[in-house]
Formats: sequence, C-alpha cells, structure tokens
Amino acid sequence: MNESCVIQSDIANMPYVEERLFHFCRECNVGNYYSAVSVAALQAVENAIVHGNGSNPERQVALTLGTCRGGIFVEVADEGDGFDFGRFGDFPADDQSEGEGIFVMKSLSDRMTFSEGGRRVRMEFLVAGISPADALERIAVLEEHFSLVAA
Repeated sequence: MNESCVIQSDIANMPYVEERLFHFCRECNVGNYYSAVSVAALQAVENAIVHGNGSNPERQVALTLGTCRGGIFVEVADEGDGFDFGRFGDFPADDQSEGEGIFVMKSLSDRMTFSEGGRRVRMEFLVAGISPADALERIAVLEEHFSLVAA
C-alpha cells in the first residue's frame, strides 16, 4: 500500500500533510504510532519546504507514504540544491540548533537514509516489532537532548 502527494512549498500546506499522515496510519492499523511518525514526517516536510526549497512556492515537495517489511515508511523529496547530510551526527552541536530537526527525525524513526544529494529522505518505522523498552529509550534520548538545550 503506497500513496503519494505533491504540495507547493508553503508552510500553510502542513495541515494537509498532517491529515494525510493521520489517515494513512489509521488505514494501516498503526494509529498508536501516529505521534512518532507525524513528528518525524512533519519535520522532514518542513525542512524540505524551508531549507530545501527556500520557501519558494514555485517549488514542490513530494511525500510518499507506504508499507515496508515490518512497518511503514515516509519519503519526502524537495527540488532544492541538496545538502551535506554527512556533517550531521547523532546530536546537534550544543551551541546551535542547526541539525535538531534531523536529530528528531533520526531519533523517532528506526532507519533514516538520504539520497539524491540530500534532496530525498526516507524514514522507516518498524511498527510491527517495537518493544516498550525501545520506545522508552527514544523518549529518554529526546528528553535528555532538549533538557540540555533549554539549560
């Protein structure tokens, strides 16, 4: 089961994307994972709009939602110049917020890959087999990072 849509690069389109995500998760019977999937996916779409396409409404963002072995995936592609995704490690630098969105996406997904020079990101969510311990570990990592940033 795959579905795709294309939106113009405008933050005003985010509610439409959120609605598509909600219905997709519900149709796949993974509604209990909606929060993790939507936070990561909406961050990816926002990155594509703002950073990839420079908020240029003449450019588009493609969103593909689908099932994969063991769960679901979300792919987001923009029409920008790409970026050096290899320069972002597991944690963003302490002195700046650059890379926080990628950190959130990576923390909430089970697998994240970039392609097309950074213009496309694919996040996989292994919803069929996630353990409560893994879920709690993800929450702890995010809480630790954001409590350090706020301090």
